[in-house]
Amino acid sequence: MSLLPRPAFDPELHALLAGMPLVERMDEEILAQVRALPSPSADSLLAGRRVVRREVDVPAEDGAVVRLSVLSPADRDPAVPAPCVYWIHGGGMGDRFGQIDIPLEWLERFGAVVVTVEYRLAPEATGTSAVEDCHRGLAWVAAHGEELGVDPGRVVVAGISAGGGLAAGLCLLARDLGTPAIAAQLLICPMLDHRNVTASSRQYSGEPGVWTRETNEFAWRTLLGGQAGGEVPPYVSPALAVDLSGLPTAYVDTGSAEVFRDEDVAYASGIWAAGGQAELHVWAGGYHGFDAQFPQAELSVTARRTRTDWLGRVLRRTAADGAAGGGGPAAVSA
Repeated sequence: MSLLPRPAFDPELHALLAGMPLVERMDEEILAQVRALPSPSADSLLAGRRVVRREVDVPAEDGAVVRLSVLSPADRDPAVPAPCVYWIHGGGMGDRFGQIDIPLEWLERFGAVVVTVEYRLAPEATGTSAVEDCHRGLAWVAAHGEELGVDPGRVVVAGISAGGGLAAGLCLLARDLGTPAIAAQLLICPMLDHRNVTASSRQYSGEPGVWTRETNEFAWRTLLGGQAGGEVPPYVSPALAVDLSGLPTAYVDTGSAEVFRDEDVAYASGIWAAGGQAELHVWAGGYHGFDAQFPQAELSVTARRTRTDWLGRVLRRTAADGAAGGGGPAAVSA
């Protein structure tokens, strides 16, 4: 059992969790069992929404294929370039439609084109494979922006959990390669640090939970493969990045009652220290992925509304900046 005092779950969220299965640790057998469970079909997730869906396969250099689903508002004006949200789902146990209700809110609210990427998962693919898949997909979006009706100055990278970590790594990789342009990064409870040494990682250890230190250790070990004992690239574990300058404006949110709390706070602080812009929210009593699991809870409603309001500000400012011929996506603040 954990001997460290720790923030309690929000009372409403705690009550909603009652009776739900929790885990203390994960292993290969449990992972296989979870992956064997059927996922909701894309058609069921999109039912009742005015969305046009297109499937795209982007070839990788090693012969693999990166699949993208392009979701566009059915009633959008093709003459008006739309903002784009490049969505990276939570990793390990999902597919590109994981947590898709989150970016679909932005499709409906802002008329955004949502592109969601099917990156390769560990343990079959390890190291930089996933972030390179994400970069390859985003490069395709940038190259086909006119065809998609996307404004190249308003492409936002967003992700949740492992997808949030991949979104951060993707922004680092795009900065270092010089392409493609990213207007903003929206990181939802991102998984950023393979070292697992923070106070929050120790607080949520030794007993069943939504995401524990032990589960986190397994996830990182699975992702890193043979790199676990060697040098890990910052594109995989973004907390290792020495230089956080020149990154797109960031939104980082997390819960006070989760493993990733401290690494997420540190990442936002590192962006500020490098002269960049980040908005940070630590939701009191929020556990890992609380607003994706229980979107109707009061804390979840507040978190999602605040996140959406931030994205709206970013999209308005990038639109104004583009109209004025301003300083480009990375110069945007929120």
